[in-house]
Amino acid sequence: MPPSRLTRAAALSALVALLLSAATACGDAGGLQGAGPTETAVSPDKLWPKLTPASRPAYEIGEVNREVVKGVAAPGGDIRDVNPVVVVRREMAKSRGDYEGKDAQYRETGRLMTHCSAGAGHGQCPVLRPYYRDLTGDGRPELTLGFRLMPGKTTAVRVYTVEKNRLVQVMSWDDAISGVELAGRSVIIRSPSEVAGYEYRLQWTWDADQKAMLLTHDEMLRTGGRKTTPHPSPSSSPSSSPSSSPSSSPSASASTP
Repeated sequence: MPPSRLTRAAALSALVALLLSAATACGDAGGLQGAGPTETAVSPDKLWPKLTPASRPAYEIGEVNREVVKGVAAPGGDIRDVNPVVVVRREMAKSRGDYEGKDAQYRETGRLMTHCSAGAGHGQCPVLRPYYRDLTGDGRPELTLGFRLMPGKTTAVRVYTVEKNRLVQVMSWDDAISGVELAGRSVIIRSPSEVAGYEYRLQWTWDADQKAMLLTHDEMLRTGGRKTTPHPSPSSSPSSSPSSSPSSSPSASASTP
């Protein structure tokens, strides 16, 4: 015999009561809890309000590094057709006599260039493996190039693009380097600091207005429990100097060729 209407109503009432009880229990377990008092926001203090704001930089530090590489072309517009070893030889030939420190480094590096017959990234060739990544957002790859400056532990990092079949350098930096990464439209360079447990992190990002990679982040970060830290090479002579003010930087992913 099918259950009566009264029996079905009683069963439905019991089920509703059970669901309400469970919902109440869950609400008690996962309800919002107070996190305590919130700190009062404090606005920054502006120092020396009567100081006349500067209208021009005190030093020429070359924020925009952009120049056409003479004697090196990409007839088909493909930067992969450019020989990285030839690019480095051109830079060394152009920079001879610029200043004594760099000239000595180039002479020593030039001796090792005889080992580059197999191409960059092979054997004792000081020109490192090239990487290709679209850093400008135009759908075509740029060339990120590195080569060791001898003597010492300084590494030169360069970025090139192609415009109207011409090779154009859009970023240049020389330093003692512990790591280089490509992330999005940025080149990130990590360098050892003289302060134990810290490192420098510099980030260059493509700027469409300047048509060059600009130094957008310059900071010192803690690296952990390192007791001793190697000093940057005293012979390091960056082509452009970073700003001294720290700033935040997005995390970077490892580069891929």
